[in-house]
Amino acid sequence: MKIVAVSACTAGIAHTYMAQEALMEECKKRGIDCKVETQGGMGIDNELEQDEIDAADVAILAVAVSIEMEDRFDEKRDAGKLIEVNPSEAIKNTAALIDRAEELAK
Repeated sequence: MKIVAVSACTAGIAHTYMAQEALMEECKKRGIDCKVETQGGMGIDNELEQDEIDAADVAILAVAVSIEMEDRFDEKRDAGKLIEVNPSEAIKNTAALIDRAEELAK
């Protein structure tokens, strides 16, 4: 299984990177391939390419602000394979979020 995600919070600092770390750690525990792009105070890091998004089973937007290039996820949204949550949700309830992603991937 492959998950791609974007994390971004209002300040673009703490929660952006905490959400990235939480998602990556939970996926690693489960043996899930995961790549998380951050859109924070330092700009875009670990940018997702369109082919990576297309190849993913599920995409997660853990964002509290509008993000750049959100249209890259239109096909995932249309296919019902996109989960949108606040970064704090991705940090506090990471296991439940990945459970939800696994269900969507079926």
